[in-house]
Amino acid sequence: MKAVGLALEDLEKEFIGLSSYPEEELEKIIKEVGFKCTMCGKCCTKEFNDHVFLLQKDLRLIKEKNQEAIVPAPYFEICDQNGIFYVSGYALRCKENGDCIFLKDNRCTRYDLRFSICRIYPYMLHRETDENGKTDWRQISGLNQHGEYNDEISGEECKTIAKETIEYEKEFLLQELNFLKILKEHFLENNLKPLRKVYDEKMRDFQKGKKIRVMVFNGEDFEKCEIKKEDYFMKF
Repeated sequence: MKAVGLALEDLEKEFIGLSSYPEEELEKIIKEVGFKCTMCGKCCTKEFNDHVFLLQKDLRLIKEKNQEAIVPAPYFEICDQNGIFYVSGYALRCKENGDCIFLKDNRCTRYDLRFSICRIYPYMLHRETDENGKTDWRQISGLNQHGEYNDEISGEECKTIAKETIEYEKEFLLQELNFLKILKEHFLENNLKPLRKVYDEKMRDFQKGKKIRVMVFNGEDFEKCEIKKEDYFMKF
């Protein structure tokens, strides 16, 4: 579980860095960018976003409203020697073309739900490595690719956006940290070990349409799930 330990260290460093990031700096960037949503719907499409990851508070809400809308988040972190995958949470299912299931005529049909990532997008605050190998903070997604820019945003609104963005990133990191801690304990208690060979074999089965077993972190423990590739897409 050395890799898990290293991942924990990296996330803890990221959380410390995020906690010390000047909120005023993000407010300044938001002000300078002046993003204005034009309701083009692009942010809800496969072209711009891979999947909608759900924080624990989002999960509680969607379970009450539409249980069938959720699936284990893709890109499973690890697989044990028994061929069981582990993942840090749930995501929304997609349409067959990869777009959000709630997108219709470029509008959200469940705007009342508005998950955490939907509320702050396109703002973000986490470290990424660019094409030159430099790692630095990234604050805006899809810059100049959708919406309008250089709009006038009040100082109060910038403050609100910055605060919500930082809160989201902290909640996301805490969920990932808790997942890795519980995962480490689970592996030690049950004499499990991660095996890349088994991971690759089971992923090939998954890509061929076979069902796999996934343990999904729900904030406190793991929920058992069996799923196949086609389950990630909802037909209309």
